[in-house]
Amino acid sequence: MRFRHPDGSTVHLAYCTNVHPAETLHGVLAQLRDHCEPVRRRLGRDRIGIGLWLAKDAAHTLDSDPAALRGLRAELDRRGLEVVTLNGFPYDGFGAGEVKYRVYKPDWADPERLEHTTALARVLTRLLPDDVTEGTISTLPLAWRTAFGVDRARAAHAALATLGRRLDALADLTGRSVRVGLEPEPGCTVETTGDAIEPLTAIGHDRVGVCVDTCHLATSFEDPRTALDALAVAGVPVVKTQLSAALHAEHPHLPAVRAALAAFDEPRFLHQTRTVPHGPRTATGTAPAAAALRGTDDLGEALTGDALPDTAPWRSHFHVPLHAAPAPPLTSTLPVLQEALARLVGGPRPRTHHLEVETYTWQALPPGLRPRARAQLADGIAAELALARDLLTDLGLKELP
Repeated sequence: MRFRHPDGSTVHLAYCTNVHPAETLHGVLAQLRDHCEPVRRRLGRDRIGIGLWLAKDAAHTLDSDPAALRGLRAELDRRGLEVVTLNGFPYDGFGAGEVKYRVYKPDWADPERLEHTTALARVLTRLLPDDVTEGTISTLPLAWRTAFGVDRARAAHAALATLGRRLDALADLTGRSVRVGLEPEPGCTVETTGDAIEPLTAIGHDRVGVCVDTCHLATSFEDPRTALDALAVAGVPVVKTQLSAALHAEHPHLPAVRAALAAFDEPRFLHQTRTVPHGPRTATGTAPAAAALRGTDDLGEALTGDALPDTAPWRSHFHVPLHAAPAPPLTSTLPVLQEALARLVGGPRPRTHHLEVETYTWQALPPGLRPRARAQLADGIAAELALARDLLTDLGLKELP
């Protein structure tokens, strides 16, 4: 979906296909038929954007086989779909029964990560619509925090510098610019937007910036205004933004709240959980930068004993549907998304032009909330996109045909 910003530029809205498991090109083509096109039809649009997730096998096929790449581009066109952004965070196995920590491998100290991301960039230049000259890719924030010492950090920074040079060369060759954004995530080396500033300014390349995920932003109790202003002052570009909402529990000490949270404790993904035990909060519930963030790697760990203080609200890294907050006594951090979106595209000029709804946890929801058929999933994704569309038009953007 495309929108005209009041400054005349185009803002793209897509939804991320990592919600649909596929490891091969055959699986990706099936996604377009079984999921993406039905979502488009529900929205009544001739064209919608999708943020493709290409696992290593699919990416390799497309990068090494020009005919396969032409075939994918033709299939996108035939089904009324367009791609301006890729999700390059998961490398493979994202549809497995247990993902947990494996999603952070290989990290940016491993050569495979650089080669995979470079391949994605080459593929994206060929998938971009004819009238679009810039694409974006989100990637993991260097590494999971453990076992990432000085030597691995040095290797990761060198790899990102190499990536920047490769992206420059790719732009010279193709006339199309691809930018890559580190996606700060709780538990990682780059956990917050503030953590991204030092490594990215050290690399100093305008094609390598930040992907702001609003679920992650909220889980870490970051204030959107403070976080985004700090990036701007540091000159770190917001390459893309993932529109997502975290799970919020206002009173985690109550037994009813604990029981409600336990329903979201599931075995597939990590649900890093955070709290700020003391200090005032803003209207969106975010905490001052100086406050001490406390956390656990997973929701189940937080619910066990006294692993996490329960005297202040908890937030858990569980991407809940944007249009359907959990039932009381829980809620979502949609207000954080709204404030971030207003700061990013509500001003005189957009600070990012690529927006991506990324609720990959539909099938990880408590059983009673999961879609039971493809049609229900398509309904839910379409509803999320409709909400995002309304938020954008409320900010003065105009939806384009």
